[in-house]
Amino acid sequence: MELAFENQLSSEYDSLEETYGGLMKVAFDHLQVKKNYEVDVSLVDEETIHQINRDYRNVDRVTDVISFAFEDDDSALSTINGDDIPRMLGEIFVCVPRALEQAKEIGNTPERELCFLFVHGLLHLLGYDHMTKEEEEVMFPLQEKILQLYKEKKSHE
Repeated sequence: MELAFENQLSSEYDSLEETYGGLMKVAFDHLQVKKNYEVDVSLVDEETIHQINRDYRNVDRVTDVISFAFEDDDSALSTINGDDIPRMLGEIFVCVPRALEQAKEIGNTPERELCFLFVHGLLHLLGYDHMTKEEEEVMFPLQEKILQLYKEKKSHE
């Protein structure tokens, strides 16, 4: 398991590297994905995520999280599970200022919102989506399950 972590913001967010690594481990264990993968995650500001969203997705606005799967097709999960060669799954960009704003709006703690967005992006890298009601019914409960499993694991350490 490898997490490449880039914090483009304040050092106060450096602890998210360990948190995100733990969330990845819980997610991949729960989903029974072999541990031959790498994920890049970057903590960015609103200007950076706006530019990424505009340049790569043709959406001219700030967003909370963007993920780019390197294997963006329906067979990505089966390919990862069936191959011993380490793979780069993709990149996740988390907009910390937007996450903090959302946390206030919906009553989440900042840490919970930052964890939620990372798990959301990670599931997208694995081919999960929420474009239809059926996809939502799979992805959204899975996000919550992974967050709950991580919380349980941390409480036993």
